[in-house]
This record gives sequence, structure tokens and C-alpha cells, in this order.
Amino acid sequence: MNEQKNLILAFILSLGILFGYNHFVEAPAASKRQEELKQTQQAAVPQETPAPDTIIPITEALSANHRLKINASKVHGSINLKGARFDDITLVDYKETTDSSSPEITLLAPKKTDKAYFVDFGWISRSSLTLPSQDTEWKTSSTDLTPEKPVVLTWDNGHGLHFTRTIAVDEQYMFTVTDKVENKTGEAVKLNAYGQITRIGKPATGGYFILHEGPIGVINGKLVELDYDKLKEQGSDDHTTTGGWIGFTDKYWLVSLIPDQKTTYQTKSQSQTINGIDRYTTETISPEYEVAPNQSVETTQHMFSGAKILGMLDAYEEKLGFDKFDLAIDFGWFYFLTKPLFYVLEYMNKLLGNMGLAILLLTVLFKAAMFPLANKSYRSMSRMKILQPKMEALKAKYGDDKMKLNQELMALYQKEKINPMAGCLPMVIQAPVFFCLYKVLFVTLEMRHAPFYGWIHDLSAPDATSVFNLFGLLPFTPPSMLMIGAWPLIMGATMMLQQKLSPQPADPAQAKVMMIMPLMMTVLLANFPAGLVIYWAWNNILSIIQQWWIMRQDVTPAKAS
Repeated sequence: MNEQKNLILAFILSLGILFGYNHFVEAPAASKRQEELKQTQQAAVPQETPAPDTIIPITEALSANHRLKINASKVHGSINLKGARFDDITLVDYKETTDSSSPEITLLAPKKTDKAYFVDFGWISRSSLTLPSQDTEWKTSSTDLTPEKPVVLTWDNGHGLHFTRTIAVDEQYMFTVTDKVENKTGEAVKLNAYGQITRIGKPATGGYFILHEGPIGVINGKLVELDYDKLKEQGSDDHTTTGGWIGFTDKYWLVSLIPDQKTTYQTKSQSQTINGIDRYTTETISPEYEVAPNQSVETTQHMFSGAKILGMLDAYEEKLGFDKFDLAIDFGWFYFLTKPLFYVLEYMNKLLGNMGLAILLLTVLFKAAMFPLANKSYRSMSRMKILQPKMEALKAKYGDDKMKLNQELMALYQKEKINPMAGCLPMVIQAPVFFCLYKVLFVTLEMRHAPFYGWIHDLSAPDATSVFNLFGLLPFTPPSMLMIGAWPLIMGATMMLQQKLSPQPADPAQAKVMMIMPLMMTVLLANFPAGLVIYWAWNNILSIIQQWWIMRQDVTPAKAS
């Protein structure tokens, strides 16, 4: 009895200690951490306030301040020495149009310009310290930044704090920013390092439902995606993470911050509307550093600003020791299939020297891999088509008695040894792989401005011809809704022919809907990238050939079975 009392007493004491620790120790500590985080964020990463009606040409903005020229193999541009801001980056290998003389893609642009987009680094503090700001004029003896020659910027606040910023760029799109502060004030100071990406005005997106464009990051090992409208509705999205990265993604381009992977950082994505103009930011904030007198502290962040090339993103993961950088490319739910498919497509492109031919070959290989499953599906459809007259006769005889009609149809299927659902399973199995291939073609940077043959000069753009001006013979340009080119028409024709080879739906209303489906798909896909339409048309042609061959074999149900 005493042992039971002691056991109960020990259990009660254990619970008391557990709850007491949580209430008096853990909860206050967690509250303190949250308060420190709140105060850190309130310590205010400097915010750029957009002003209405002040848009100026980019050339005027670039000439307004002293600048440090960027001259690397993949990026051109400059760094604004006022604020040490990255606000002028163009991509050497990518042009705005297919014309080789067209301007390079502009990724980052100064404030007050159309589609302003820039990156800042610096320090914040809850104390009243004089810190470098967006108006700080940094000093440097360098004239340009190259992969072989990093630059050093310096600034002294005049009150005992000396700031140094070392900027390096590699042969691709990665910048390394190392900030150092030396304390000569005679007393300890506390401050946090930050990095911030700012976009003024809502960026134009393609509006594609299968593609994410907007704030993105890998937080605590998980992909976090927010579109601009959702972020605007939500206001902000805050996290604490060790490792990972955060930034903005477009269809082909990415600007991101990669903090120290061993340090716990605060991340924040935010939307504000100021003076009627939307402003979007993503930022990282380091832990608070306490710098003793005559001591210094140094932090390093990386900034990626460039094209989303899969092999390059994978290489950066290994080199810099952070995870899931490849998720910047929106491979979708079936990532484990789409990424290998991309590598196959990339290899074929290098082998054949043409992305269009690579698409055709990849489709052939895919159809060959799925040949047994597709054969089963088409054979089932062929048998159903042969039975169509007998099925119509049963409908005419028992049309008013649905139960009797179903019984007779099932008896017919059993007699001819046909499973009407046999063709569905192979199609269900193939559907995810078809979607993955479609996704790969849609997000592939290598398809951008890639020519095919004839009139297709850019596989990532819609077919520029139109049946409504007789494919350019008539001297006028139809409105966008009437831009239905040759390849969408080919795709629609092949879809219609494929329908003719398939058994018609039993329901007359459903049959009519299926009849207009090719027309609807032709109009819908007319505005899709030509590479996708070519893939779809070519896939239809291969399916028609396979289906026609099976129908030739299945002259009668008996022979087919």
C-alpha cells in the first residue's frame, strides 16, 4: 500500500515539475524569444517608400549616382555606391527578343524606374546607433567588379563604428557579400545583419495555373511559395529557420538570398501598398550580435541573381552546402519524374542541336516505353468500336428500359470477352507521366528563344501565324483572340482524327461535347508556347498511327480476342 502511495506521489511530483518547468522557465523563455524577434523586426529593416508619378528612364536613374561597374561573364550592370545597392543587373546570355541585337534581359533595376527591383544589405539595431543606410555614400578604390577581383567598400559613422563590405562575384550568377563592423566606441554595441529584396509594383506574370511566380523559399527544409495576391491579402509571412534560402522567382529568372546555413535567421515576406503602389519584399535578419569594444563581427550572405539553369542550381547546392535550390524551378508535384525527364530532354537537345527535335525524339521514346499499356488501351477501344453496331441495336430495342439495356450490354461484353473499362487503367497510369512531360516543356529555360523549322523561331512563344490573315498573305494583324496559327490547327486536326478512330460515347449529349472538344482545344492552345503545341500534335500523330495499326489487326472481335 505504501509503495502504491509513493508511486502516485512520485507521479504527481513529476507532473508538477514538468508543468512547473514549462510554466516558469520554458514559457517565459519562448515569450522572450518572440519579443526579441518582434523587437528585431521592429528595429526596422530600411523600407523603400515608392512615390507616385516619379517614373524615370533607366538611363537617367543609372547616371544619378556614382556606380561600381559589374563586368562578369554572365552578368553586366553596376552597384549603386549610394547605399551599396544592387539595382542594375542584366543577363549576358539572354536577350529580350530572338533578335541577337536586342537588349539583354534586365533583372534588377533602380528605384523610380518602371518595374524597380533591387537588393540591399546592411545592419539594424534596437539601439540608437548611426548605421549605414540607403543614402550612405560608400567609398572604394575599385572601378569595377570582376570574378577575378572582389571589391571592398568602406564607411565610417564618425562615432566609433567602422563598416567594411566585401563583394565578390563568380563566373555564373552568385554574389558573395561579407559585412564587417569594427567597434571603437569604448562600449559594447548590439546589432543584426540583414538582406532585403524589393520589388516596386506588382510584377507582370504569365498567369499560368501550373507555374508559380512570386515569393519563394526553402524554410526549415520545406518549400514555401506565395503568389503576389496571396501575400498582399496576408500582409506578411514570417519564419525562423536554420539554413535555406528566400527570394522571388519568375518563370525563367530568380533573385534570392542565401544566409549562413549554420545560423538561425528570421525570414520575412511582406506586401505593402504605399501611395497607391504595391511594394513586395523578402528579407533575412540575423541573430543579434554583441560587439565588445575594440572587437569586430563579420557575416556573409550570398545573393543569386540570374537564370534558373538546373545543373547550375544543383552545383551551388553542393558547393555552398544548402538544400533544395533546384526547387526554384517549378517541377510540380511529380518532381521525382519531371527532373529526370528534364535531364533526358537536355541531353537530347545537346545531341541533336535543336530543342524541337529533342521534343519529338523524347515523345517517341516515351510512346515506346508506354507501348504495351497504350496497346491494351487502344485494343480495348478497337473492340468497342467494332461492337458499336450491336450496341446501337440494343439501344434501339431497349432504349426505354435502362435496366434491361444495361443487362443486355453486360451480356454482350461477356459474350465477346470485352471489359469496357480495360482501356481506362493504362490511360490513368500514363496521365501523370504525360503531365510531367508537359510540365518539363513548359518550364524549360532551354526552350526559350529556341528555334524550330519553318516559321517557328521561338518554341517558348505562341505560333505567330494566323488562319484569319491566311498565315500572313493578307496585310493585317488579327487581334490576339484570332491568332490561331498553323501548329494549333494541326494539333486540332490530329485530335479530331483521333476521335474518329475511337468509339463514340453512348450518350448523344456527351458525343456532341466530344465533337467540339478539338475546336475548343485549338482555340485554347493557340496562346500556348509553340513547343507544347508541337509536342501535343506529334503525340497525337503517334497515337493515331498506333491506334490505326491495332484496328487493322482487330478486324473482328473474335480475331482480336
